[in-house]
Amino acid sequence: MFEENGRNPHPNFAAASKVKAALSSSRQSVKKVAQSTADRVQRVLSSGKSETIEQLHTVNEKEGWFFTKTRWQIALIANVGFLIAFGIRCNFGAAKARMITNFTDPFGDVHMQEFFWSPTELGMLESSFFYGYAISQIPGGLLAAKFAPNMLFGLSVVIAGILNIAMSIALQYHPFTDVVVVVLQIAQGLSLGISYPAMHGVWRHWAPPLERSKLATTTFTGSYFGVMLGMPLSAYLVSYVNWAAPFYVYGVIALIWSVLWFRVSAATPARHRHISEDERKFIIKQVGPVTTGQMTLTTVPWKQILTSGPVWAIVVCNFCRSWSFFLLLGNQLTYMKDVLGMQIHDSGLISALPQLLLAFSVLSSGQIADYLRARGKMSTTMVRKMFNSMGFFGEAAFLCALSFLTQPTPAVTCLVLAAGTSGFAIAGFNVNHFDIAPRYAPILMGFSNGVGALAGLGGFFTEHITQDNPSGWQMCFLMAMGVDLVGLLVFLLLGSGELQEWAKEEEPQQSMEEIVQKLCKYLDPSYEPSQLLLHFSVRRSAHVLSDVVTRFQPPPLHEQAREARQPRRPESEQRSRGHIHAAAGDRRAERSDRRRAVESTDDPRQRRRRVSTTFVAVFISGELLYKVQKCRIAGIHKKNKSSLIVAPLGPLFPCVINWKRMS
Repeated sequence: MFEENGRNPHPNFAAASKVKAALSSSRQSVKKVAQSTADRVQRVLSSGKSETIEQLHTVNEKEGWFFTKTRWQIALIANVGFLIAFGIRCNFGAAKARMITNFTDPFGDVHMQEFFWSPTELGMLESSFFYGYAISQIPGGLLAAKFAPNMLFGLSVVIAGILNIAMSIALQYHPFTDVVVVVLQIAQGLSLGISYPAMHGVWRHWAPPLERSKLATTTFTGSYFGVMLGMPLSAYLVSYVNWAAPFYVYGVIALIWSVLWFRVSAATPARHRHISEDERKFIIKQVGPVTTGQMTLTTVPWKQILTSGPVWAIVVCNFCRSWSFFLLLGNQLTYMKDVLGMQIHDSGLISALPQLLLAFSVLSSGQIADYLRARGKMSTTMVRKMFNSMGFFGEAAFLCALSFLTQPTPAVTCLVLAAGTSGFAIAGFNVNHFDIAPRYAPILMGFSNGVGALAGLGGFFTEHITQDNPSGWQMCFLMAMGVDLVGLLVFLLLGSGELQEWAKEEEPQQSMEEIVQKLCKYLDPSYEPSQLLLHFSVRRSAHVLSDVVTRFQPPPLHEQAREARQPRRPESEQRSRGHIHAAAGDRRAERSDRRRAVESTDDPRQRRRRVSTTFVAVFISGELLYKVQKCRIAGIHKKNKSSLIVAPLGPLFPCVINWKRMS
């Protein structure tokens, strides 16, 4: 304004301009630093490709209550199955407090000690379950990939319930009790070890991409509800009835649950008898083709799995999470009794609080994780790393505080918060198998869960350092804190939410029925597919016949006749070998141009004639390659018996096909 009026600017105006420029530059530098810091944090959280919603299937489904959907019914009943499975694990931990000490029940009756196990023997009895649990993980993943996973899950819970009843009977007979209990514990571990891989096999077919976290966390929350109900229920049954009561109760409940599970569940949506057609189509379109029945120990890409960073991130996190979980599962009642001075029935009720908060955090984290992914707020990699970090860091912080507390109220508070915050990690690493390799999700779950089961062997360590030494619990909790921090860092560095190259689905092979149905579209509509389906081996011939159908496209018969009538070039006119090759190349080019021109026409007569010739090629090639002794084609042989005369010329026909392609 000053320059327009022809005046000199005021001296204070230049100083104000300099101050304004300095402030704007400082704001820009601060903004750049903040933006670069945010970008660095985001790169750490979402290392790898970013996932967009367009990459996922976008198929709409009719709205309705979630419990009317078959997949949610399966999730809720599977939740009860895991509740029973983990409740079974609490039986021995609650019963041993009455079995190995003099016990006074709430009615004032005194019960003498029945078993005189040393700490080493007791540790062996408690940890023998995890031997079988670890061994059956990888075989369970292979079985879930090859057979009906819903059947495997139901059988694992039923067999564990029957073995639970057998264990209570065996414990009542003192001769050879130790050996029998160890064998039954290993067998029970073998049975329940299949449950997690089998359930991953179920969701491999049933879980749409944007519902994987919700369905998986809803299902696996049953394990925490199982501990939440199993500890107080087992403690009450031990206190008010006897130590064998929880074994019988959970065994009978497992048998009743199996009837409902086998009625509601199915291996795939296509095999379910009561699912609605809308939901069936929705799930099949969302999940896409799933390869089944072809996976064996030799076809699994073990080299790629064992050298994959995201796989090892899941394995390490599973071990670290299992270390803290098994520490509290098997020794929480003992800690409250020895360190906090609580009674068994009181500590059993209080021990349900950590599992209640844990179950709530698992359910909420699954819902929030799928919400962030569905709305495009964050990539899958970022979501998995964020929830995993929240879970491991929260548990590590509260376990560190718990190690220095001896008063009941603050100690129980930290114990509840440690278990509750750890549930966020389930929406991180525990559902990450479906992200990086949905095809091999049962096997990856078996592998990671098998390594995680080795953390249960820490019962030896816990029994030794806490025997007659309450201060040993501080070392246990500090060690668990360090293990959690290791899991946090490893997943931040190696974790991913992207589909790995070695886990991509192969294109489904074209079957013989599909080939014949495609041929029928071009032939006379009066022919039925059953009349055209050849009776040779579909198992080995489908890919060969598909190659014949897709590649062999003979020109129309009138074109072949016209080419045959054209005079050949005399030998005298062929000056050199190069001229011969050039002329042959010209003829091939002209022939291919004519063939493309004919194929582009819509004349149905020419199209039927061309495809009919192809069908004859398929028929005679099948006679040669697969040595069909008696080819019975209902209807065709009766109408045209000349096909039986052409069939013996099969040995020459593949040569003719190859010659026609090369010429």
